[in-house]
Amino acid sequence: MPKASVNRLIECDKNQLINLVLDIEKYPTFVPYCKDAKVYEKNEVGNFINIIADLTIGKGLFKDTYKSDVKFNKKDNSIYVTNIGGPLKHLDNRWNFKDHKEGTEIHFDVNFEIKNKFLNILMTKSFQYGLDKIADAFQKKANELFAVQN
Repeated sequence: MPKASVNRLIECDKNQLINLVLDIEKYPTFVPYCKDAKVYEKNEVGNFINIIADLTIGKGLFKDTYKSDVKFNKKDNSIYVTNIGGPLKHLDNRWNFKDHKEGTEIHFDVNFEIKNKFLNILMTKSFQYGLDKIADAFQKKANELFAVQN
């Protein structure tokens, strides 16, 4: 199964960054390989925000949509994503956000398996690169939206 993780320090408020990550419908405007996004359900229950959403991911001739269950835990400032439909056999995606004197420290882990074994092998070889590109996109977007103007 492809696995990868990224740690970043992003110069913005933790809550701003969490809101950016939870704004799934805007992903196609700045996240590489994200062609479309649709939120079906979003509700708040206690310390959790629960979201059911589709993401269409693609590159070149390959394009597929998967449905995910996104849970934001307000107590520990984490987001946990699992798949509930589509081409993925397994998805375990975790975001952790921590205050830092220079902004917000994020830790992002992804572990997944595609039902198609051939595609799974291809993704394993380039997945860390792709995840780094995605992290770069979130960092760039956060800088554009929230950077302190001098």
